[in-house]
Amino acid sequence: MPHDGNAMTQSPILADLQTLTRAALPEVEALFAQARDSLKAAVSTGGKISNHALEAQQFQAHALSWLATYVEALRQLQAWAGRLTDAGQLGAMESLILQIGFGEYLNQIAGGIPMSQGEIARLSDLGLDWTPGQGAAQLIAKGNTPDARTALVTLMRDNHGRATFGATGLDEELEMIRDQFRRYADEKVIPFAHDWHLKDQLIPMEIITDLAGMGVFGLTIPEEFGGFGLSKASMVVVSEELSRGYIGVGSLGTRSEIAAELILCGGTPEQKAKWLPGIASGEILPTAVFTEPNTGSDLGSLRTRATRTADGWEVTGNKTWITHAARTHVMTLLARTDPDTTDYRGLSMFLAEKTPGTDEAPFPTPGMTGGEIEVLGYRGMKEYELAFDGFKVDADNLLGGQPGQGFKQLMQTFESARIQTGARAIGVAQSALETGMQYALDRQQFGKPLIDFPRISGKLAMMAVEVMIARQLTYYSAWQKDHGHRCDLEAGMAKLLGARVAWAAADNALQIHGGNGFALEYKISRILCDARILNIFEGAAEIQAQVIARRLLD
Repeated sequence: MPHDGNAMTQSPILADLQTLTRAALPEVEALFAQARDSLKAAVSTGGKISNHALEAQQFQAHALSWLATYVEALRQLQAWAGRLTDAGQLGAMESLILQIGFGEYLNQIAGGIPMSQGEIARLSDLGLDWTPGQGAAQLIAKGNTPDARTALVTLMRDNHGRATFGATGLDEELEMIRDQFRRYADEKVIPFAHDWHLKDQLIPMEIITDLAGMGVFGLTIPEEFGGFGLSKASMVVVSEELSRGYIGVGSLGTRSEIAAELILCGGTPEQKAKWLPGIASGEILPTAVFTEPNTGSDLGSLRTRATRTADGWEVTGNKTWITHAARTHVMTLLARTDPDTTDYRGLSMFLAEKTPGTDEAPFPTPGMTGGEIEVLGYRGMKEYELAFDGFKVDADNLLGGQPGQGFKQLMQTFESARIQTGARAIGVAQSALETGMQYALDRQQFGKPLIDFPRISGKLAMMAVEVMIARQLTYYSAWQKDHGHRCDLEAGMAKLLGARVAWAAADNALQIHGGNGFALEYKISRILCDARILNIFEGAAEIQAQVIARRLLD
């Protein structure tokens, strides 16, 4: 018999819930403003931010970033609830997500925000204390209760076939896109992904052909260049659903997104005409070649050099952590073209053509060699180290036609890349939630399913709540991008929070599996390994927090 959350004899949903959440928001917004102004004064010299002082107070700066991320997350959760109310779609499930989300995040702001497993950002680190007002105090005391979590999971059990737990607030077109890619992931990805992972296999070309036919690689490329010209929000939904199937499949479009963004923002008309239609159709598979063995996140200190020759350029140096390198056709390659520089000003971006490899000869192009890096997860495209020795690049393939613009060109792609990473994180978290919930429904212990135990249902409830929070923050960053607004701050926050949410969801879902979760045959073991990379690539969490802090203080 279905459960009816609205028919509970004593509803755990607080009366006048949105009145309480609206009242709480200005309080935490004021807390953030006070923290920002205080830290800015502490790290400024002569009215300018001192890099030395900011590094000395790095923990406080990162605490500010997390506080700002929580405030924005609550703001977007409230905006989501408002849209659903206006559309008549705010039901019991959505109300509980709103209530639990506010209750938990306000509690963490008051008591400490986990930046990682062993690092807690407290208001006292920022020289603050807070006595919550009536609305915030009620949410802190009564928002995230065992009864509320149990009620949410009861409703989730009745809606297990839905794409998400709770209405997303997206328009009909985006929900149609979600349904299409969810069905594809259910039919063509999920049944096979774990086997690809265990055998450390490349994602089959059949999948890439399918995705090309569905328009994934040209989703946001303008129609004049053979793409669909759709929104970044559509890219988020597609990435989310494909990553729910397998992060490797959800990431196939990332390299195309980065390459297309580079060419659209920095390419010449001739380069746009040459490269974008092939990328959009999937005939040209790109890979991003930026990172070096000894530089990591410090891209400005790259050493790989490109030397001008009579007919183009020759590249010499080493790169690492290159995803999907072997079977791609072109590399967006960052190299130093001015040997007299040691920072970002001497870097240039190339559209470096290569021949796709085979298993027997992964890198057949003269002037380059490579080897695979064996990894825990995120295996479907494989990671490689590359070495270049006199590798030739045509003169016409210098992006934009002018040297020295590479770092600036790369920075222009980070908004879209981090929005897309936020989306991938949501997909992985949703996968962990669905996998953990199905196991909790199926597994019997002490005469009843695991889901009937409060500690188990509580984990599932918090997964659903945090997935929705991260989802709304990511959707908002995409909305900002689609409307022509600068959104590096919002995109960074979406990536920062989404990565933590994905890891927490995967870890908790594995815990629900108990010893079975530690067995390779259970797919949650793969989801855990896949989730771990999200806190590292596209800017490690610490780098991301530093970038956010710098933006907040400027």
